[in-house]
Amino acid sequence: QVQLVESGGGLVQPGGSLRLSCAASGIIFSISTMGWYRQAPGKERELVADITRGGSTNYADSVKGRFTISRDNAQNTIDLQMNSLKPEDTAVYYCNAETTFRSYWGQGTQVTVSS
Repeated sequence: QVQLVESGGGLVQPGGSLRLSCAASGIIFSISTMGWYRQAPGKERELVADITRGGSTNYADSVKGRFTISRDNAQNTIDLQMNSLKPEDTAVYYCNAETTFRSYWGQGTQVTVSS
């Protein structure tokens, strides 16, 4: 089993910044790719960014240039630095970890961008 614990969500004004963190524990040697997904009310879950063990990254077009994902393999953590936040970034953000045979998910953390 892999357990994912998220932190860093909250309320921020448009144009502001937040940093999300996710710590993995358990059978962590089996994890390949980790990433962040989000789900807004009435919308499907979508990929925000992910990162391989080797450091290769992918970003949704909507967040390119504003969000940065990073990974610390020694600490088994990933971060998502979110800058220039927009109201449309409002969603529940979920940490994801992929292994050979299944995916694991965090509990989700709410990000609200509003004045």
